[in-house]
Amino acid sequence: MSFELRDHTADVAVEATAADCSGLFGAVADGLAAAMCESIPADGERFSVTVRAESREALLFDYLDQLIYERDVRAVLPVDNRADVREDDDEWVVDASARGVPLQGLGAREVKAVTYSEMLVEETDEGWHGYVVFDV
Repeated sequence: MSFELRDHTADVAVEATAADCSGLFGAVADGLAAAMCESIPADGERFSVTVRAESREALLFDYLDQLIYERDVRAVLPVDNRADVREDDDEWVVDASARGVPLQGLGAREVKAVTYSEMLVEETDEGWHGYVVFDV
């Protein structure tokens, strides 16, 4: 699983690949953390989140939005993201966890929101590919 930050007008985008959909969600979430902070300390405690949505794209949007919410409420940067994505009774679910690094003293850049602009979640011959634009 890997990600790259991409310039996108006044915003920033994350392009990611992974062997499976779960890995893709984790890679995009790690890309979100990298968009906020270049150097990530080793401290922080893990926390869990569960998100449900009507489609994979909506699930990725809501999952990333939840991580931004957790950042704001807990005052932590969610890093080392792990996700388990599944379809369950006509809805999509992600059970995920992240290590919350305290924001104090990090000098992190604020990412305001995830957008649907150009969002892509697709299975390819090589695995999974995703692209997400964030409002900074």
